[in-house]
Amino acid sequence: MAQVPDEDVKARKERERDELYALDISGVEWHSAPGTEEHEERVEIAYLPDGAVAMRSSLDPETVLRYTEAEWRAFVLGARDGEFDLEPAPGDGGVVAE
Repeated sequence: MAQVPDEDVKARKERERDELYALDISGVEWHSAPGTEEHEERVEIAYLPDGAVAMRSSLDPETVLRYTEAEWRAFVLGARDGEFDLEPAPGDGGVVAE
């Protein structure tokens, strides 16, 4: 199997990202975790075409991050695998990312 040059992969990913951010998402339906209230701070996601996902904070709904299907899948699998688990901060019992 021939290996695709890094430039081709980078160009393809850049095109995907440009297309994803060019989508009009003004009418999407935003979802949040079950049990969260409308007034609570929460993460919201919206499902976009081709398996892509948009994500925002309820505190800053104008700032929206968009992920391709492959990026979202990698994130979800990493979260399920504990890659983003928080641990108590030394000395104060708070939480910090690894």
